[in-house]
Amino acid sequence: MKKLLILFIVITSASLFAQQRDKTEMAINSQLEKWHKAAADADFDAYYDLMTEDAVFIGTDADENWQLDQFKAYAKPYFDKGKAWSFTTLERTVYHPKKSKIAWFDELLDTQMGICRGSGVMRLDGKNWKVQHYVLSIAVPNENVSELTQIKKEHDSLLRAKMRDN
Repeated sequence: MKKLLILFIVITSASLFAQQRDKTEMAINSQLEKWHKAAADADFDAYYDLMTEDAVFIGTDADENWQLDQFKAYAKPYFDKGKAWSFTTLERTVYHPKKSKIAWFDELLDTQMGICRGSGVMRLDGKNWKVQHYVLSIAVPNENVSELTQIKKEHDSLLRAKMRDN
């Protein structure tokens, strides 16, 4: 009887933990979907309200490493024209340690640039999960890497020289 009681407690605890984890992952997924939709709808305020005050956005260009205010300044003209960007989630994995206020994720996205990979960090800010750090990269098939390397060779050479001078 005692073993049955212990087994029941273990199973119930595991079930409650799994439910909490599922609720957290659902909340994070929901926030990320709202974030992507706000960009597609060119809703500047909604988009940036879903980011922390110390957020960082790393874009696809080597020069795109923006603190939040820089990113807002860069993106505002696109939002003002009613045409920001549109990312549709193809796949996402969320990683959330037990009782942590930090989670991280990776996702495959269908975008105007083709399939891209996004990855980032979410932070629980009050009662809502917000994007704290996001990295966007264009997914390049391995068989096209040599060709792509040739295309960007001159640009990379100039950027390396510029960075070494700083």
